[in-house]
Amino acid sequence: MTPSTAERPPMPIEDFEELASVAPDGVRLEFVDGRVRTKDPLSVEDFEELERRAPETVRLEYINGKLEVKAMPDGKHRSIYVWLVRQFLLHRPDLDLVPESGVKVEAYRRGRARTDAALAPVDHFVDHGEWSETEGILLALEITSHDRDTNQRDRVDKPVGYAEATIPVYLLVDRDNCTVVVYSEPKDGHYQQSPSYPWGAVIELPPPVSITLDTEPLKRYAD
Repeated sequence: MTPSTAERPPMPIEDFEELASVAPDGVRLEFVDGRVRTKDPLSVEDFEELERRAPETVRLEYINGKLEVKAMPDGKHRSIYVWLVRQFLLHRPDLDLVPESGVKVEAYRRGRARTDAALAPVDHFVDHGEWSETEGILLALEITSHDRDTNQRDRVDKPVGYAEATIPVYLLVDRDNCTVVVYSEPKDGHYQQSPSYPWGAVIELPPPVSITLDTEPLKRYAD
């Protein structure tokens, strides 16, 4: 993790104040060391209401019983996503890589994660609401952001949440380490496989995705 990542808070105080002003009755928020926290246990229902009321500049998740703020993507983050869209369109035109997909994760679907993208059959999400069940989702994508919560969020909590929700593949594009981690074979709340590849490697994504990614172009997005 780079020093800039460790030092950067995920939420400015102005965004917290706006979020706190629209929080539902009974949801008490506090701002500690650049992070938003709840003073009391938060139900999934209260989280969903809070997320609906949140300002456009704030993206919220509820993972491992904790309210989390997901950093807004920067230019290289967006460019990596667009590059991946092109790869999946080329190799799997029967699938859509849908950005900002809210999914129900963890055991018993008590968590709420906002993926950077979710891979599913074309038009899979047409009739879905804000938060989708994970059946039919073949891959969850996360691209790390330069905020100090990315380690816990993307490398620790989300592998567990996505595995418990039995998403077949979790693809993590790690900008801090210039690696791509391919999590697969979810079982008993954990992915059985999680090989890591340096940017530039040729990667075989396992079934049901089943495509080959030549990650050489990722090098141009290194920080």
